[in-house]
Amino acid sequence: MNIMKLKGGGTKRMFMVMCGLFAATLLSIGESAASGNLASRGTRLETLKLTGDLGFSVTEYRIETGKYYRWRIESDGGEEFMVQAPELMRNVWIDEIIINEIEVKPMGGVYGIEFDDAGQADIWFVPIRPGAFEYYVRGYKNRGMVGKFIVD
Repeated sequence: MNIMKLKGGGTKRMFMVMCGLFAATLLSIGESAASGNLASRGTRLETLKLTGDLGFSVTEYRIETGKYYRWRIESDGGEEFMVQAPELMRNVWIDEIIINEIEVKPMGGVYGIEFDDAGQADIWFVPIRPGAFEYYVRGYKNRGMVGKFIVD
């Protein structure tokens, strides 16, 4: 239907109604976008601590898709550790990684976080697919340095 060909002066009225609907739609989109800012409500996970006695402080995390998380990993420097979570990293959106107050903005996956000395790293991410995903220290998985993310 062509709006300009409406009879009886309805053209202006129809145009005003459509403008009003369009404005209402834009307002509702703006409100939902503002209230949906995931980064404003990040959930801090329990810190994963890597120790020279080849132990993990946390062996299971339960998280949900669509929520924003911060995963802090700390090493005491007792060993050289590379934490890997290849399946998890393929199934999350990574916002940033912060190491010694330096922000890294990955545009893809992360292979691992390696600690040569004592230190900490924060990985800020949003899970996008449910499942069970292992994390581990390369070379120490069979010694018990393995855990799991359960994503609902």
